[in-house]
Amino acid sequence: MTTKSDAKRLNAAIAKAIAAMKPPENLTVTEWADKKRRLSPESSAEPGPWRTYRTPYLKEPMDAFTDPKVKRIVMVAASQVGKSELLNNIIGYIIDEDPGSILFIHPTTIDAKDYSKLRIAPMIRDCPSLRKKVAEPKSRDSGNTILQKTYPGGILTLCGSTEAHSLASKPIRYILGDERDRWATSAGNEGDPWELARARQITFYNAKAVEVSTPTIKNASNIEAAYATGTMERWCVACPHCGEYNNITFSDIRYDYEEKIVAGKKTYSVSNIRYICPSCGAISTEKQVKSQPAKWIAENPDAYHLNGCRSFWLNAFVSPWASWQSTILEYLNALGSSKKLQVVYNTRFGELWEDRGDLEDEDSIMARREQYEAELPDGVLVLTCGVDTQDDRLEFEVIGFGHFGESWGIKKGIIMGRPDNPDVWKQLDDIIDKVYYFKNGVGLRISMTFVDEGGHFTQEVRYHCRERLSKKVFAVKGRGGDGIPYTSPPKKQKIIIKGKTLGTCWQYTIGVDAGKQIIMDNLKVQTPGPKYCHFPKRDDYGPAYFKGLLSERLVYKPERKNPWVWEKIPGHERNEALDCRNYALAAFKALPIDLDAIDKRIKEAKDNKPISEPRKQPVKQKKKPSSAVNKFFNDW
Repeated sequence: MTTKSDAKRLNAAIAKAIAAMKPPENLTVTEWADKKRRLSPESSAEPGPWRTYRTPYLKEPMDAFTDPKVKRIVMVAASQVGKSELLNNIIGYIIDEDPGSILFIHPTTIDAKDYSKLRIAPMIRDCPSLRKKVAEPKSRDSGNTILQKTYPGGILTLCGSTEAHSLASKPIRYILGDERDRWATSAGNEGDPWELARARQITFYNAKAVEVSTPTIKNASNIEAAYATGTMERWCVACPHCGEYNNITFSDIRYDYEEKIVAGKKTYSVSNIRYICPSCGAISTEKQVKSQPAKWIAENPDAYHLNGCRSFWLNAFVSPWASWQSTILEYLNALGSSKKLQVVYNTRFGELWEDRGDLEDEDSIMARREQYEAELPDGVLVLTCGVDTQDDRLEFEVIGFGHFGESWGIKKGIIMGRPDNPDVWKQLDDIIDKVYYFKNGVGLRISMTFVDEGGHFTQEVRYHCRERLSKKVFAVKGRGGDGIPYTSPPKKQKIIIKGKTLGTCWQYTIGVDAGKQIIMDNLKVQTPGPKYCHFPKRDDYGPAYFKGLLSERLVYKPERKNPWVWEKIPGHERNEALDCRNYALAAFKALPIDLDAIDKRIKEAKDNKPISEPRKQPVKQKKKPSSAVNKFFNDW
């Protein structure tokens, strides 16, 4: 005879079984979270109902999980952007809508326990739909322990990356990995933890894998390698002025700051924070940028169809909880300590940290900037200018050179506009015609300017350089490779625009690889004096400049005829600062000058008249000069 209590237990068991067989709602992870997820006070600064609009950049990564074509999701993210909530929402969705067993891997077992207690347990407690499906932890045989949560249709198992027995047994439909770059390299003697875990998914046609991590060290990052296998998407924000979409990076942010000593410790105050659009150069505030439309833009969209992997990279500059000011202050306080800087780069900038060996990183070189007493510091003897041409702008740097290769950055800037626009060149004239002054009122003009003729405006660059021959503005052609001299005598080149020959101009060929090596060697010098590079403490010599200056490295490729080649460092796509300095240095090397004579004239100067460097007179030759080189010096 069946009692009422027996019937009640039977009905409860049947209801539980039916619930497990119930088809999932046709919801995305985002829709589920907006409908059913509640943020817990233990783990959220904004407890209460989940609202995707607060973190719009998480929508596509979350919804990718319910895309049947996507088998793997990779998220590289800074701190304070909500990456843990991506995992939590996916777990909640699985338990509530599409149950299956989950293996959730953490760097260590302690990390797994902490995550379970601080994030998983509160989420289950505060979400009614999850609370109904996961057994009470108080019951002795509840199936709800710290490292294991049972629900209709599956089990959530949490473990550390070293637990081979958890990684190598039993089929698992869903695999989640948190902080991949902190995992053990091997689960005991069993091999790579991620591959061990993925092997458990073979029997599931609808298996999914999600891995999330802050980035760590370049070329030693698991999450970096995983990201490269996917769509490689960046969260890009529309410029309030030109509408172009760009990924917000630290190199595009400018700020003013004051340094003070309080109680024997260095403190900083930051003001006038602004964003410089890399497309149009316009200035915007943090509030303006964060209120603009934004979207994910893929570098490798074919990965979606080829292997079903979507990968995302996100920094803290778009976070609603991390202000730009707080990030800048963390950066300033970390200067001088490579370990602290790595933390800032990884957790705030969302960038990989790179060990440059005996060459300082860009932040350390930036930290040695100095306050000039005037436009021209004492020691400058000659000024040159290097100009890099792009389709929409000219970038330039004016550099001062002294005895024994010592140099001073004088001015760095950008002139927006196409190189075939005469107005752009008039703005360049303002730079190269300007008189730059020492503190005593003595002035110097730029002695020579080298302009890169590469790109889509070669003939136009040649034409405008010819028009400025009297100002010693010359077109240059860079050549890479071993054995190419840094500077060679100039040659005449034809100028052909729209099929018409407009005369000739003088063109220098420079060995750009030789110049890069000189620059990098000089940057290694730590003490002011021979070969030392000085930089002013000014906005034009900010993070973007130094990131561009150190944008390339010499690598060895044995398969090549000339195995040593310069290549861009990933994440340092903008190398204009390096190119400008290369051209300016080449211009200095090409000048026929007597530095001792110039030094004497500067010291003897008693008025404000600009000083021009004395030039060597052409050496008289017995034979009649026949080369273009000799005519070039006569033209001077």
